[in-house]
Amino acid sequence: MLFEEGSVQFNSEAHRMQQLVGDETSGGWESCWEQGLTPWDLGRATPIILHLHQTGALPKGRALVPGCGSGYDVVAMACSERYVVGLDFSHTAVEKAVELSSSSPNSSYFTFLKEDFFTWQPPELFDLVFDYTFFCAIEPEMRSRWACRVQEMLKPDGELVTLMFPISDHAGGPPYKVSVSDYEEVLHPYGLQGSNHC
Repeated sequence: MLFEEGSVQFNSEAHRMQQLVGDETSGGWESCWEQGLTPWDLGRATPIILHLHQTGALPKGRALVPGCGSGYDVVAMACSERYVVGLDFSHTAVEKAVELSSSSPNSSYFTFLKEDFFTWQPPELFDLVFDYTFFCAIEPEMRSRWACRVQEMLKPDGELVTLMFPISDHAGGPPYKVSVSDYEEVLHPYGLQGSNHC
């Protein structure tokens, strides 16, 4: 499922974040978390994920949230019928997610791991992969590898739910602009078909 989210407005914090990530490559994300330069962090669960969870539209079983950040979506989706793994490259992000969620009543239904999505080997496949601000954060030339990893991590009947963000017309990144065709271009070769919702 593809859901379109509103366009992002670039402010000075976003520009500082882009510089940091551009200058330090992989270490840039950790530096952003350490310095609190996280303009993508809503400070709460993504509203559409809450809606999908509450209406029973999300697959049950095992779920993965790559680039989980503070973990709000992980906690929101976790329940007795869905175990959620939040994955992030940043040690500081994972620490923050653990700290924020430690007293959650559903804490036995989720975990956070500091891992690289592109190299991590999960012990089990997933029924659901949820991506909101991960696809748009990786270099566009990595998108095909992202699709390959999603396909490798999903069960044959698993689902990918991704929110398209940002959909504004801008140059550079992260976040890099995305479109339905950007997803289709990399997902279709791996047999992943989608439906669009707004």
